[in-house]
Amino acid sequence: MNNKGSILKNQSPWGSGPSQGNGSGSRREPPNIDDVVSNLQKLIKKFLPGGKTGGSKPIILGLVILAVIWVLSGLYRVLPDEQGVVLRFGKYINTTQPGLNYHFPFPIERVLKPKVTKVNRIDVGFRGASDSGRSSGIGEVPEESLMLTGDENIVDINYSVFWVIKDAGKFLFNIQSPVETVKATSETAMREVIAKSEIQSILTEGRSNIEIEVQEITQNILDEYGSGIQITQVQTQKADPPSQVIDAFRDVQAARADKERSKNEAEAYANDVIPRARGDAEKILQEAEAYKKEVVATAEGEASRFLAIYDEYKNAKQVTQERMFLETMEKVLADIDKVIIDKESGSGVVPYLPLPEIKKKSGS
Repeated sequence: MNNKGSILKNQSPWGSGPSQGNGSGSRREPPNIDDVVSNLQKLIKKFLPGGKTGGSKPIILGLVILAVIWVLSGLYRVLPDEQGVVLRFGKYINTTQPGLNYHFPFPIERVLKPKVTKVNRIDVGFRGASDSGRSSGIGEVPEESLMLTGDENIVDINYSVFWVIKDAGKFLFNIQSPVETVKATSETAMREVIAKSEIQSILTEGRSNIEIEVQEITQNILDEYGSGIQITQVQTQKADPPSQVIDAFRDVQAARADKERSKNEAEAYANDVIPRARGDAEKILQEAEAYKKEVVATAEGEASRFLAIYDEYKNAKQVTQERMFLETMEKVLADIDKVIIDKESGSGVVPYLPLPEIKKKSGS
């Protein structure tokens, strides 16, 4: 019996002596199934009828079977949407990934398997119907939603934070209340961002930038805490002035909209008139330049013509004078009625048939 007791004491079902824990927290590798079965068969054969022991064989055999069941109870499965957190006497040892794993059976070790792919939601500034316990409607929480802006205004902002578990071990043991921690951290980040922003930007185009900045600040704080939480999104639900002054604020917004409209109309009118005025001015300048060039060219032509005539005049003064006289008279008398009198014929008046006048009368 002492021999058997020494065998049970010094030999484990794995085929080697029990390993001593070093306290490092490293996960024990699962045993080789073939070695386990082989060693168990050897132990069972020693206690079957025909062995060296006596009437205590059934009791020992039952104990061996119970030991085998206890050892096999250390096998556990982690689903794809879970992480396994191994605890040894209540102390966190390590985190296992999805699949079949092994740990020392209860009460030495136990495994927690939280869902790590589930997206959790926290509402700040308001409570939905499920949160407030009411059948319908949304409950406002002013102490969370009212915040001071960078331009010394107050904004009533509601938003939701979506998060998942990134590290199950840190999530379970580094923070006591994960939901309250995420809520307080996100509210701190939102107040910090709102305090640097102007109310006009918060109410209009600046929301997306605020959401991104709040998500980054919240994630950095949670990482410093070692929370094991990943913020996936911050979504603004509402951003308005406080309800007590919202009517006056809307009037101010309408006045600003009228101001912008009038400004845009004035700019449109200026953009229409100024280019046309500039075009007219350019047209006048171009016409003046063309007239200048025309006058100068005409003057230069007349001067050249005069010089040419003058050169001819110097060569033949009498002929040039007569020609100039005849050309001048031709121009002067071209459009008036004329009566030609020949001094040398002695007959006085020369008969004249007014053909142009007759032609005019017949045409009329």
